[in-house]
Amino acid sequence: MSVISMHSPRNITFGPGCTDQMIKDIIASGKKRIYILSAEPLIPKLKTQFDCLSENRIVLRINTSIQAEPAFADFERIIAEARDFMPDAVVGIGGGSVMDMAKLIAAFIGQHKPVKDYIGTDLITERKTHLICAATTSGTGSEVSPNSIIIDETENAKKGFVSPYLIPDAAYIDPVLTLGLSPLITAYTGMDALTHCIEAYANRNAHPLTDTLALQGISLISRNLITAVRDSNNLQARTSLALGSLYGGMCLGPVSTAAVHALAYPLGCDYNIPHGLSNSLLLPYVMEFNLHAAEERYASIARATGITDSLSQHDLAVKGIEFIRYLIASCNLPAYLHEAGIHNNSIEKMALAALEVKRLVKNNVRELNLEDVVSIYQQAF
Repeated sequence: MSVISMHSPRNITFGPGCTDQMIKDIIASGKKRIYILSAEPLIPKLKTQFDCLSENRIVLRINTSIQAEPAFADFERIIAEARDFMPDAVVGIGGGSVMDMAKLIAAFIGQHKPVKDYIGTDLITERKTHLICAATTSGTGSEVSPNSIIIDETENAKKGFVSPYLIPDAAYIDPVLTLGLSPLITAYTGMDALTHCIEAYANRNAHPLTDTLALQGISLISRNLITAVRDSNNLQARTSLALGSLYGGMCLGPVSTAAVHALAYPLGCDYNIPHGLSNSLLLPYVMEFNLHAAEERYASIARATGITDSLSQHDLAVKGIEFIRYLIASCNLPAYLHEAGIHNNSIEKMALAALEVKRLVKNNVRELNLEDVVSIYQQAF
């Protein structure tokens, strides 16, 4: 068994209504200047909580400018505002884009070195500002992961920062904040979380410590996503999705993802395809490519989704991939790249870009070369 290190926030609070506990914890911490990154639609939902902070003489600066996957220009604009405000804590309340930005802001607010110098793994070696993240979608797991992803406009490519210092001090997962999410956002984020769990379980670095989390995440998400898509206010389904997403996020640090995410990145950069949809478009095709290298693992994934047929290991694994296709169709998501507006003449360029995401490609259970990646895109087209 290989050695594995698992880092998590010092405090993880989960459950309906736990946003109120976050407010109590901030007040008890003695922090007096809080820089908050969030999303405009959430502000009315959080008014009571923000008013409570203000009533306790805590000064707030709220930034809601992140509306899509962030780029370095967004970082430079926001870090300037945050430094001017001089907070003693940064709070990210939102989806993955908001939380990823909050994590970088907290890490760099006390230093003025170029942020691009720290792209990669374990290059960020300190963070002095208290960091809190609260998830309002069930997808990225960023509230518990050491990852932050940002778009480099000069290269039109996603760049990853990975460091234990990007793990928040405290994470709050309140399923109530996910109620009312649109069917599309629910589907995108749910498929992202499901992909995290599947790629963590079928991974060169797979480990018993994360296997249990990944399989439980697969079970929770696969059995509740369709319900949540069809009924935006079903709290039980939303709670199950939030827990599954949390489990997937906990796998990202020690195990990470693999080829699905690597191949998905160019779709977001070249075509502005939402990250969760990019993963959804590629997941069944990468699984088919990996099948004979991960047959036993894929059979276990199929069982986690609820498939109980008495089949051979191979047939069970195949049926699991068929279930993923059924799930995608039931969430009204496109099944092929061309349905998402991607052009066939982009395939080789995207394949070259995907292979550059070496930190993820190397985790795939089956080795990939350019011809393989082109073939997967063509199958998905």
